[in-house]
Amino acid sequence: MTVWIPTDDGHADLSSHDAFVGGAPHNTFARLRREDPLAWTDWDGGKGFWSVTRYNDIAELNRNFELLSSARGIRMEDQSYEEYLARRTFQETDPPEHTRTRVKVAKAFSKPVVAQFEGQIRQLCDEILDEALKEGVFDATKAIARQLPMRMLGQIIGVPDEDLPWLVEKGDALIANTDPEFTDHVLDRMETDAYRMMPFNSPAGAELYGYAQQLMSKKEQAGDTSGVLHLIRQPDVHGNVISDTEFRNFFCLVVAAGNDTTRYSIAAGILALCKQPELLDLLRSGDESIWETMPDEVIRWASPAMYFRRTATRDFEIHGKTVREGDKVLLWFASANRDDAAFDNPFTVDFARSPNRHMSFGQGGPHVCLGMWLARLEIRLLFQELAKRVKSIRQAGSHEFLRSNFVGGIKRLPIEVTLN
Repeated sequence: MTVWIPTDDGHADLSSHDAFVGGAPHNTFARLRREDPLAWTDWDGGKGFWSVTRYNDIAELNRNFELLSSARGIRMEDQSYEEYLARRTFQETDPPEHTRTRVKVAKAFSKPVVAQFEGQIRQLCDEILDEALKEGVFDATKAIARQLPMRMLGQIIGVPDEDLPWLVEKGDALIANTDPEFTDHVLDRMETDAYRMMPFNSPAGAELYGYAQQLMSKKEQAGDTSGVLHLIRQPDVHGNVISDTEFRNFFCLVVAAGNDTTRYSIAAGILALCKQPELLDLLRSGDESIWETMPDEVIRWASPAMYFRRTATRDFEIHGKTVREGDKVLLWFASANRDDAAFDNPFTVDFARSPNRHMSFGQGGPHVCLGMWLARLEIRLLFQELAKRVKSIRQAGSHEFLRSNFVGGIKRLPIEVTLN
């Protein structure tokens, strides 16, 4: 059994993006779970914050939106109320407002509707793998993991294929706005106040908004009522319609979060095949039951959304400490997914793991991921088609992680494959 060993010294600064360039600092999370499950961090970049690292605590607090609100931001960065109103998506609202928006688009991401995409997704997997695998040695993140969710994005929001690379590039600039490889406006390295009213404090938000306006204008002129962008613009049961600002931010959210999380889960899964060769043998064994469990294990292992911030609405006590009203509280999903109190052998990838109540989708809370059924389906079909084609996979160089304490992702993964 392969066990993955974290390399951080156990005392990483969780406020620092540089502390995550080698991957999530799991030795630090393990120490905090043991010694300080509600830990305070002072932060030079703004107000300090509390870190919650144990699975059971996170599962309980994630459900309690009356105590811990999303309506003051979901990242550790501070923002004024004016900035919050300008940038917020429905992720940054609480029920019942969150529920009203969610209901509009939930059907489009439901399990039965997503299942109808299976043939389409499998065909995309065929095309992507046929193109990538003929190279023999290539960057799996770029050639495989990035391609599938990007091309599915076009199906979901209804944009021309030729626009997709540009859209994903702008989405990367938003959600990976702390990595200089993805943006010229690195959040913690330069003055970004000029964009403080834009999503993620990024100029890419303005560019995406302009694109979204033109796209919807063309769709309306053509009478096109397909896709989630049309659904989100419909009146709710009370006749209320989404504002232009809210629509802009929703579009940016779909482009960024809807693409990156699945991409980095796929990349983590491919790395697992390199590190644990028995996993590929298992996928090739013909055991159909494995396909029911492996997508969630890949997603647990990847933990692409490493934390979500909440803000305390009143004073409360936990682990003998008092959290004050207005304090920022970070729920570290990446830590919960490696908690040995919740998972046996959490540092081993086990495609047969069941049950697998990982926190990557925010399970149990009102913000449970809309795209979870699509992510599971994409991962299952991609790895089914990959397992049919390859005899072995190995790393052909070092993999590299995003410079981000918010998004956990392998941005570069050179591999070499031997085909059947």
